[in-house]
Amino acid sequence: MVMGDSFNSALFKQTFQRVFSKDPKGEFKMAFNATLEVKCSRELKISGAIGPCITGGKKDGSISEVEIGIGNTTSWKFCALNPSSTVATFFEVTNQHGAPIPQGGRGCIQFITSYQHASGQRRVRVTTVARNWADPATALPHIAASFDQEAAAVLMARMAAWRADSTDEGADVLRWVDRMLIRLCQKFGEFVKDSSESFRLPENFSLYPQFMFHFRRSQFLQVFNNSPDETSFYRGCLNREDLTNCLIMVQPILYSYSLQLPAEPVLLDTSSIQPDRILLMDTFFQILIFHGETIAQWRAAGYQNQPEYANLKQLLEMPVADAQDALLSRFPVPRYIDTEQGGSQARFLLCKVNPSQTHNN
Repeated sequence: MVMGDSFNSALFKQTFQRVFSKDPKGEFKMAFNATLEVKCSRELKISGAIGPCITGGKKDGSISEVEIGIGNTTSWKFCALNPSSTVATFFEVTNQHGAPIPQGGRGCIQFITSYQHASGQRRVRVTTVARNWADPATALPHIAASFDQEAAAVLMARMAAWRADSTDEGADVLRWVDRMLIRLCQKFGEFVKDSSESFRLPENFSLYPQFMFHFRRSQFLQVFNNSPDETSFYRGCLNREDLTNCLIMVQPILYSYSLQLPAEPVLLDTSSIQPDRILLMDTFFQILIFHGETIAQWRAAGYQNQPEYANLKQLLEMPVADAQDALLSRFPVPRYIDTEQGGSQARFLLCKVNPSQTHNN
C-alpha cells in the first residue's frame, strides 16, 4: 500500500520499484497465500490477532470469549508477506474447571506459518515458545522484570488503533489509553501517598509513559486534518510493520548536529530546536532535515561554498548522508523534507515535538 499525490510522482515510482527488489539469492522478497495457526497449552486461550490478515475460520476449544482484534478463530490468512510483516496475537490466562495454574510449570505457544515462497516452493515455519508461570500475588517482581516496554507500547498502539477503527470514538479511545496507563502505574509504580514527586517506575518501564504520550498525539488517534484514506494508510502500516518501525511511527527519532558536538539523539521536544543546530527527524513516513535559524542564515549567505568554511559544508552534508540510509532501504519510500526555522514545512517537525516551550514562555 502506497500513499502518493499521483502515479507519476517520484515517491510512488520509487516505492513501486522497491516492491520487486530481490534478496542475495536473486529471489523476490515476498511470500503469498500465507496462513498462521496458533496452538497453546490448556491454561491459555486465544483472544485474537491484529495485523494484515483475515480470519481463517478455524475453531476449537482454545478460543477465548474475550475477543481482541480478529478473534473467534485459531488461524488467520494473509494475502502476502514481506520480511518486515508482523502480527500481534493476544491470549487470555484461564483456570479450566477451577483448577489452579501450576506454579513452576510452563505455558507453551506454537505458531505454525505456511506460505508460498516467490520461488514457487510451499514452506512451513514452526516456532514454539515456553514461558514460566508466575503468580501476580506473590511473584510480581518476576513479572515486572520480564516486561518489554517497546513491545507493550506497540501492542497497545495496535489495540487502540483497532478500537478507533471498529468500535469506539476518538475520545473514548484516548480515555481507554489513559486508563490502561494509570492501571499499569498503580500496579508497578512506587510512590509515597500525597507526594507526587516520589513516584517511580522500574527502569524497564521508564520509557513506556512517553511512548503513550506521543502515541496520543500521533496521527493514529488525532485524525483532524487527515483524510479517511490517510488515516487508513497510517493505521495499516502500524498493523503491518515490525517492532522497530512501529516504535518510530509512535515516537519519531530526532538527531541533532552541531559544529561543536558529534551527531547525537535528542529529546523529541521544542527545547531541542536551537539556532546553531541541524535536526534530522525520522517519522517512518517522512525524513525531515531542519536547519536552525543561524545555520539557515549561513546557508542562505553561501558560506559553505567558501574554502575557509569547510566545517560548515561538512555539517550540512552529515544529516543528508544519514537520511540516505533510510531513503534507500525503507518500504514504502518516506517523503523527504528539507526545511528551516520559520519555513512552511517546519510544521511537520513542530507537530511532533513536545511543546514544552511556546511563544508564551
